[in-house]
Amino acid sequence: MPNSVHELERRRADIVQKIAGLGDLRPGSITTTQGKCGKPTCHCAEADHPGHGPHWRLTYKVEGRTRTQSLPSAQERQKAEAEVAEFRRFQQLNRDFVEVNTAICQLRSVESVAPEEKKRRKPSKRKSPKR
Repeated sequence: MPNSVHELERRRADIVQKIAGLGDLRPGSITTTQGKCGKPTCHCAEADHPGHGPHWRLTYKVEGRTRTQSLPSAQERQKAEAEVAEFRRFQQLNRDFVEVNTAICQLRSVESVAPEEKKRRKPSKRKSPKR
C-alpha cells in the first residue's frame, strides 16, 4: 500500500475511473435446478434417471425477498453471467475505494483540515426587564 497521501489520492482517482468504466451489472448468483416432474409415465420416473434439467436461474434479493429469474437460453445465461461478474468487480472496487479512503483519513494530519469557526451567539434584541 502506498504510504503518502498524494500516492493514495492518485490510487483513489484510479479506482474512481475504473468504477466509471464498468458496464451493465447486477447482483445475484446463477444456479441450476434439476428434478423429477412427478408424472408416473415420464422417463424421469425411472429410478436411475437424474430428472429434467439443468434449468438455469438467476437468484437475487429485492427488499429482503429472494427473487428468481429463469434463464432459458444460452444467450440469456451468458448475459446474466457477464452482469453478475461485473457486479463482483464493482464490489471489489468499492472495497478498495473504502480501504484507500480510510488510509488517507488516517495519514492526513489534523492540521491540514480547515478548522471550523466557532459560531458566536448574537446578542438578544429583546429588552431586558426593568427592575
